[in-house]
Amino acid sequence: MQSLKKYRRITVKIGSALLVDRGTGLKRDWLDSLADDIAVLAHGGAEVLVVSSGAIALGRTILGLGKRALKLEESQAAAAVGQIALAGAWSDALGKGGLKSGQILLTLGDTEERRRYLNARATISTLLKMKAVPVINENDTVATSEIRYGDNDRLAARVATMMGADLLVLLSDIDGLYTA
Repeated sequence: MQSLKKYRRITVKIGSALLVDRGTGLKRDWLDSLADDIAVLAHGGAEVLVVSSGAIALGRTILGLGKRALKLEESQAAAAVGQIALAGAWSDALGKGGLKSGQILLTLGDTEERRRYLNARATISTLLKMKAVPVINENDTVATSEIRYGDNDRLAARVATMMGADLLVLLSDIDGLYTA
């Protein structure tokens, strides 16, 4: 944690497999532990932006959809159910550390069309000024295969660039350490 204190603005992306167990649902203890770390950074003066995957995976669990392949509209419905639960979980976990949070749902167009890009950036900047942690995810309820990131690693990179982050951390269940 000490080595992260030199960064002023940090974007942290969390993969679905770290947040959601397909059998039991949200990994609350893991989320609470990460939120505690975010609180340490934030109370130390860093601005932390979270890019959180997990809405579809959590929605699948809540709806009991199992591991079968889903139709687009089923994935979107799972995202709708999962996103509200995920946002609530982030709010609760960050709140325990004395932090406020705000949900931002983005689509590819929000980072590619200039007017929407500027609006998204202004909203995220305002949340940071208000000392609220932006919790960002792709808006999977409306994104289709042609107009989606498909991978929150890409979304996190776009958000980090958009917001001038000093550091981008990608947390995943894939073994290894990668640097740019």
